[in-house]
Amino acid sequence: MSASLGKNRSTPPALKICGLKDPDQALAIADLGVQAIGVIGVPSTPRYLDDEQRRGLFHELEQQHPGVLRVWVIANLDHTSIDSALKGEGIPNVVQLHGNESVDDVLQLKQNHPKTQWWKALRLRSKDDISSIERYSTVADAVLLDAWAPNQLGGTGHRLPLHWISSMTLSCPWWLAGGVSSEWIPDLLSQTNPDGLDASSRLEIEPGNKDLVKVQALVQAMNSFRS
Repeated sequence: MSASLGKNRSTPPALKICGLKDPDQALAIADLGVQAIGVIGVPSTPRYLDDEQRRGLFHELEQQHPGVLRVWVIANLDHTSIDSALKGEGIPNVVQLHGNESVDDVLQLKQNHPKTQWWKALRLRSKDDISSIERYSTVADAVLLDAWAPNQLGGTGHRLPLHWISSMTLSCPWWLAGGVSSEWIPDLLSQTNPDGLDASSRLEIEPGNKDLVKVQALVQAMNSFRS
């Protein structure tokens, strides 16, 4: 994903809708013009898809929307399992690391799978945590910033204070997650300059089931925003 996507205000940031479970819904959301679809690979979460389900969804998406990024969200998964998941049909072209993966882990995975994009998600408890981002931004293809919450890796709907990230610049593209919805877009994009936005829980009827009206409203809000 090019860093220019979020830096030119003649176009909005890229948009990823995450935590999808149903292939037909994923295709319907891709039809709305989003740039990325995310699937959760963390078994303890309510939006989890197993290997067969994930491959089926990604296969359909690749066939009908080859330009949409297929993002697999995992946390602390062993490298052998990752290697297996990146073979065969219905594979992701982006892996989002949402656990305690080290800089060395990211480097090794990139070396093992150079055709795959590797994004590192970082959950921020305070503004001081921002200082730790740069070490990942020099090795990851992108970083994703989310609000910290106890016992949850993501999908909380919690929002980062915008003044924490209003003047942030990094060595790689960066995405913002946490509480993204249509009504927040004017404040969000007038105060920050992310390359992409990652939306999930605030668009849901229930975990894994998105409200397409809310998704469309978000797409329209982003497309209509200009600074």
